[in-house]
Amino acid sequence: MSLPVVHHPDYVAPMPPGHRFPMAKFGRLMAHLLEDHVVAPAQIHRPELAPAAWLEQAHTPAYVAAVLGLQLDAAAERRLGLPVTPEVVRRARAANGGTVLTARLALQHGLACNTAGGSHHAFADHGSGFCVFNDVAVAARLLLAEGRIERALVIDLDVHQGDGTAAICADDARIHTFSMHCRTNFPLRKQTSDMDLALDADLEDDAYLALLAEHLPGLLEEVRPDLAFFNAGVDPHVDDRLGRLALTEQGLWRRERLVLETCLGVGVPVAGVIGGGYAPDLEQLVRLHSILHRVAGEFAERL
Repeated sequence: MSLPVVHHPDYVAPMPPGHRFPMAKFGRLMAHLLEDHVVAPAQIHRPELAPAAWLEQAHTPAYVAAVLGLQLDAAAERRLGLPVTPEVVRRARAANGGTVLTARLALQHGLACNTAGGSHHAFADHGSGFCVFNDVAVAARLLLAEGRIERALVIDLDVHQGDGTAAICADDARIHTFSMHCRTNFPLRKQTSDMDLALDADLEDDAYLALLAEHLPGLLEEVRPDLAFFNAGVDPHVDDRLGRLALTEQGLWRRERLVLETCLGVGVPVAGVIGGGYAPDLEQLVRLHSILHRVAGEFAERL
């Protein structure tokens, strides 16, 4: 099997000059995967833009209407950290539609990856930390509502806690949230996931991977999910501007292989999203994000 990869050209939206969110990485990642023959054009699936009804699976109707209507106030826009323009809103809808399609493809094929997604700081009634809508929560709730799954596991390995996902899913026993993050990093006020592993700053590859290997198999045994969402943020990398952990590039390769081998080994399909990454060099950042797709491609060939 060739890995299904989900991408939309509107994953990139114009940003003000000097804005610290690396918006260009989404388009450059797809180009990089094609240039290096990691992905062929036939493997690419283009999602639809998420309609309001999908977004309301995880967000309040008032918040969805305010975003889609470009009516967020200045304070809400500052908390979000992105300008609320028609292009940014379209991008958010595309990314959410992308994770929904990635999840559906993963159920069909066993494994699929988005070239965006992982907006885990978006809460039900507000955006935060560059996250407009919480695509993983939206996709999980939609698939549950459609009867495609009965239980989902969120494996969030972004360096920042998946606070929005934890809050949205706190009272939903069908979605089990696992966040492994740096304890001294954003957000200042953490939420309570079903399992949180808060890591000390400067943690390196071997200790990080040992913790993950210790906990992930038991989680899968306990939850027995029909689908796992893997937020493969690369901001735990030692060079990341917003990270504070010390994983190497090889450590990220080992991490991705560990997650996919553990999940697929017990028959759990995986929907991969790229999560955060803020390395100052764009080409390095894109290379790090491509590790998810490269490793997933290796596993897809065995399915």
